[in-house]
Amino acid sequence: MNPTLKTMVSAAIILGLFSVAGMGLVAWVHGATQARIEENERQTLLHSLQNLITAGSYDNDMLADAIQISAAALGPKPLAVYRARKAGKPVAAVFSTIAPDGYGGDIHLLVAVKADGGLAGVRVLAHKETPGLGDPIDENKSRWIFGFNGLSLENPPEKQWKVKRDGGAFDQFTGATITPRAVVKAVRNTLIYFKANQKTLFSEPVQSGDNSRVEEE
Repeated sequence: MNPTLKTMVSAAIILGLFSVAGMGLVAWVHGATQARIEENERQTLLHSLQNLITAGSYDNDMLADAIQISAAALGPKPLAVYRARKAGKPVAAVFSTIAPDGYGGDIHLLVAVKADGGLAGVRVLAHKETPGLGDPIDENKSRWIFGFNGLSLENPPEKQWKVKRDGGAFDQFTGATITPRAVVKAVRNTLIYFKANQKTLFSEPVQSGDNSRVEEE
């Protein structure tokens, strides 16, 4: 083989080996990083669930005892429901509800409904509301979100599940009505869904990667 051609072939082979090694390293780093991100998200979700459902009131793994539901009133996509049980009996269902009509777009919520229909609590997981105006939905900046604790469709009456500007029982924010209006509506819709589907929610088997889900009634 021509020495020049031989040198070129050798260089090409070495370059190819470096390329393969580089792609492998990138894939490994991505996989390791993705695993850490997923574990961090899991721990954040678990912490939020534990903040909503009192320790000792349940004895199952809520993250494992989860189902997917499809309900347009609770969000545009299928959403997860985490079920708390004690000795096999229903304690609460925690809905990953989405309020699609926030000022800045979707407001991602966890809405925990106890087996008796009362609220164990509500938390905001993510939002893009205007800083300052939308801050009161953040548990670290305001007590507003804690006002849902213990409420139900009967307390206040279902027709009062609106902000005060709309004739309801809930405070709006100074200079901002759209954000609290969206959250109140989403929580109310979750309570209505729970009331209509409670038996099905707790009897549905855990889903393991299949696409089965509880359909809206």
